[in-house]
Amino acid sequence: MAFNFCSITSGSSGNCLYIGTPKVNLLIDAGISGKRVQAGLDQINVNPREIHGIFITHEHSDHIKGVGILSRRFDIPIFATSSTWSAMDEMGNMLGKIKPEHRQVVEKDKDLIIEDLIIHPYSIPHDAADPVGYTFVHGNKKISIATDLGHMNDYIKDNIRESNLILLESNHDIDMLKSGSYPYYLKRRILGDRGHLCNEIAGKTLVEIFHDKLKTVILGHLSKENNYPDLAYMSVRNELMEAGIEVDHRLELTVASREETSKIFEV
Repeated sequence: MAFNFCSITSGSSGNCLYIGTPKVNLLIDAGISGKRVQAGLDQINVNPREIHGIFITHEHSDHIKGVGILSRRFDIPIFATSSTWSAMDEMGNMLGKIKPEHRQVVEKDKDLIIEDLIIHPYSIPHDAADPVGYTFVHGNKKISIATDLGHMNDYIKDNIRESNLILLESNHDIDMLKSGSYPYYLKRRILGDRGHLCNEIAGKTLVEIFHDKLKTVILGHLSKENNYPDLAYMSVRNELMEAGIEVDHRLELTVASREETSKIFEV
């Protein structure tokens, strides 16, 4: 009963994730070129023609850049909230022409079942039309995706609790961001309630929701300018270790690459 996860790319320049069961293959976002998505799928031996759907978190270009071409090339339906569909349609050329039957709508807090997989969209605080995160349940196993979070709250924690694997945003180091070269308005956006999650809050969140069956945490959506993979890892690791959670022994902690496809994580 394999339940697989892979990060094809994760970062502020492009995001694309893969979830697979014995019966279903899905992508979450495709904010990179269709060619790059295909290359990532090739690396993990997944035929793009066997992708059952692309689930969209929100309409920003680093999440939808390759969605339209993949849908047309491989006849893949696209799933998004109705407000996200409206926002994507307003962007015109970003998505291109999509077949009517491929325009699927998801609703927040309402489960969708495809074969042997339960997909649950939940609302996230980000500066987009109607952004969502997703949890995926296969049998008694759960994978959660939680990125593009302006802040953490109890509702998000409740959605990602009891997960066996979590991809959690660890976007920036606050000191790097504050002292960096970004203009003030952009710093304010990232640090705001609808921006991105910092390393420290990612670590504190994991401490709060940790349980014995949480085996893998992947830190994702790192900023190129305001973070380093080693810094994100050590910041989160320190929070966990201070709480008595033994990284490497009880919990696998890793960082998703901005450019390189990860290994397949089997839950």
